[in-house]
Amino acid sequence: MAHSYLAEGMTAPATFSLFARKLPVGRGFLVAAGLEPVLDHLAQVRVDEEDVAAFAAALGRPYRDVEPLLGLGFSGEVWAVPEGRIVLADEPLLEVTAPLPEAQMVESFLLNQVCHQTAVASKAARCVLAAAGRPVVDFSLRRTHGTQAGEQAARLGAMVGFAGTSNVAAAHAYGLRAVGTMAHSYIEAFGDEAAAFRAFARSHPGPVTLLVDTYDTEAGVAVAARVLRELGLHEGCAIRLDSGDLGALAVAARRILDAAGLPSVRITASGGLDDYAIDQLVRAGAPIDLFAVGTLVGVSADAPYLDAAYKLVEYDGRPMMKLSTAKVTEPGAKQVFRGPGFADTVALRDEPTPPGTRPLLEQVMAGGRRTGPPRPLTEARAAFGADLAELPANARRLADPQPPDAVSSERLRRLTADVRRRIEERLRSEERLRSVEAAAPGTRAD
Repeated sequence: MAHSYLAEGMTAPATFSLFARKLPVGRGFLVAAGLEPVLDHLAQVRVDEEDVAAFAAALGRPYRDVEPLLGLGFSGEVWAVPEGRIVLADEPLLEVTAPLPEAQMVESFLLNQVCHQTAVASKAARCVLAAAGRPVVDFSLRRTHGTQAGEQAARLGAMVGFAGTSNVAAAHAYGLRAVGTMAHSYIEAFGDEAAAFRAFARSHPGPVTLLVDTYDTEAGVAVAARVLRELGLHEGCAIRLDSGDLGALAVAARRILDAAGLPSVRITASGGLDDYAIDQLVRAGAPIDLFAVGTLVGVSADAPYLDAAYKLVEYDGRPMMKLSTAKVTEPGAKQVFRGPGFADTVALRDEPTPPGTRPLLEQVMAGGRRTGPPRPLTEARAAFGADLAELPANARRLADPQPPDAVSSERLRRLTADVRRRIEERLRSEERLRSVEAAAPGTRAD
C-alpha cells in the first residue's frame, strides 16, 4: 500500500486511529500499554537498501520497481493515552498523523505491540485486584510466546502493581525486584529434600523460598521447617506450594510452620494461578501470603487478543469513515474527555475541554521525534493506581463486570452523520450511473 501511495503521489497527511471495538468477554476495563516500544520504533524506523531488496525478492519484482520506498521513515505526530491509564471500548489508544505512506507502513507494528501488551497488562491488573492487597509476582517467562513477550509481561506486571519477577533479565532491564525459588528438578537432583534445602540456603544465605511439594507436601513443609530452624533462617523466608488443593495445603502448611515456631515464614502459592483462582483462594480465607502467576497471565489465556483496529479517519483534510456492517468507524482526529467516575466522552480533537473533565490523549511525538523523555515505569504505575481508585466498583468486579460506556460528543455525532450521508449519496449516484449504463443499447456483450 505504501508503495502504491508513492506511485500515485498520495502523500498528504493522514490520521489513523487505533482503538478496541469492544472489551474482551469478562473484562470491565483495559489498561493502556505498549506505547513506549511503539515510540522507540517510530523514532528509528527507516527503509534501507536491504529492506527494499528483501521486499523486491518477496514480490518477485526487480529492485528498481520498489526503489521508491528507499529512505521512507516516520516524520509524523502521535497522540496517545499514556501507559498505565485505564481505557474503555471505542476510545482511541493512540492516533497517528503522518504522510499517508508512512502512517500506513507502521500499522502492523503498532497493532502488534499495543494489542498484545494491553491484553496482558489488563489481565495482570485483575490479578492485583483479586489478591486484595497481597503481593503478586511474575513467573511467566517459561511459557510466554517468546522471550521478548516474557520481558514485556514482567514489565507490564510491574506497571499494574506486581511486587517482582522471576525473569532476571527483565528485572535488570527495568529496575524490578528479582524473585525466585527452585524447581522440582533441583530437589530431585539431590534425592533428599533436606539436603537440597541446605545446599540452596548455603548458596543464597539471604531469605530463601523452599519448594515443598516435590514428593509429599505436608512432609516437605515439615522438612523445610526443620532446616530453617536448624540454619536460623526465619524473617523473609517462605515455603512454596505449587500443586494440589492450594487452599487446604496452605492451611496445613501454616499449622506446621506455626507449630515449629516459624510464624514469620510466609506461604507462597503458584501453579496455574490467575485472577479467578486467586480470587477463590482469597475469598476462602486461604493463609497464602504471596501469589506467583505464570502461564495464564503471561499469555492472557482467557482473552489473548483485542478486537482492535487501526483505521483511517482523515486524509488530506477530509474526514473518512468505514460503513462495513458491525465495523462502522467515526471520522476525524479525536480526543477523549474524562469526567468523574469514568464519564468519558469521545470528541473531535479540536473541541474545547468540557468543564469538569480532563483530556486523556497526550501528544507524545512530533516531527517523528518524542516530545519528551521516555516515561518512567513508576509514573505509569501511579497513573494506573489513580485510575483504578476512580473506576466504578461494578467495572472492577472479576465476575460479570459492567464497564462504563463512552459516549460521542454532539460535534462528533454530527460529523459522523454528515460523512455517512455524503458517502451514501455517492454510492446511490454510482448505482444510478451503473443502471443507466446497463440499460443503454450496445453496452452488453452477447
